[in-house]
Amino acid sequence: MSTHSIVLVPGDGIGPEVSAAVQSVFEAAEAPVSWITRYAGVSAMTEVGSVLPEETVETIQEHGVALKGPCTTPVGKGFTSVNVTLRKRLDLYAACRPVRNLGGVETRYKDVDIVVVRENTEGLYAGIENEVTPGVVTSIKVVTERATHRIARWAFEYARAHGRKTVTCMHKANIMKMGDGLFIRCAREIDKEYPDIQYNELIIDAGCMRLVQDPTKFDVLLLSNLYGDVLSDLCAGFVGGLGVTPGANFGEKCAMFEAVHGSAPDIAGKGVANPLAFIMSSVMMLNHLAETRNDPRCKATADKIKGAYNRALEDGQKTRDLGGELNTEGFVKALIERM
Repeated sequence: MSTHSIVLVPGDGIGPEVSAAVQSVFEAAEAPVSWITRYAGVSAMTEVGSVLPEETVETIQEHGVALKGPCTTPVGKGFTSVNVTLRKRLDLYAACRPVRNLGGVETRYKDVDIVVVRENTEGLYAGIENEVTPGVVTSIKVVTERATHRIARWAFEYARAHGRKTVTCMHKANIMKMGDGLFIRCAREIDKEYPDIQYNELIIDAGCMRLVQDPTKFDVLLLSNLYGDVLSDLCAGFVGGLGVTPGANFGEKCAMFEAVHGSAPDIAGKGVANPLAFIMSSVMMLNHLAETRNDPRCKATADKIKGAYNRALEDGQKTRDLGGELNTEGFVKALIERM
């Protein structure tokens, strides 16, 4: 049977190592995918003189699905974030980060199961800044009905499709009455179309306090760009950090699944990187393929890999950052043995 062509962007630092880990797991699981390798970040700058080659963007647009490792943007003037640029070029407006406790990973919290949905294209991350006069800078926060309606609808659709019961929108409309006020007005309008989903709102500072007090009270979080960036990492801390948290970005035509942790250049090439978050992201990718391309083989493979890494963790097979003794290769071997 045919395979699905996936654009693999290994990235920088530990990116090639965790990418190789995913490829080994997919080969062992006989995943119905084939890889097309393209480059971005420092590695691409070294090879072709651009942190984001046009060929990489065009290939993702052509095939519709990408798995991207951590990409480093060179420090210095003239270079914009690879991640932000990719999201804008591909119009990946919805960032989705599921956060749940994993057996065998000890944390202060239990029974956490939150999905952070973040608007990905505007807000303060629109990057519109001006120096009005020396020593005075303005940053413009962009909020539009179009972008807010579609991210709110995406969050409610996700909740309905995945059996979630509640969408909570966090905001600061008590102060930013126009910008955040527009965000919650649009969310309320979309809420009327989903009577089966409970909707509520929290001012974000109070919401953060309540999250830390008891994250089990939350289900799906709907957030604008900057708030979502902060809270997705906060929520990751409930379950063990970015090393156990997958991520994905969705648009109308493309989807990109990625490791949300950094490129960790200090441990690159040492073979000790934890590949779990990237493997978890690849499982999200397989489930996306199963849903959008109606291929049950992808769902079966996703379940096989997920079950294997869950069993590995429960058996104490962990990398050093999670309190274990395994290196990258050792964890991959433990996972494959449990498939």
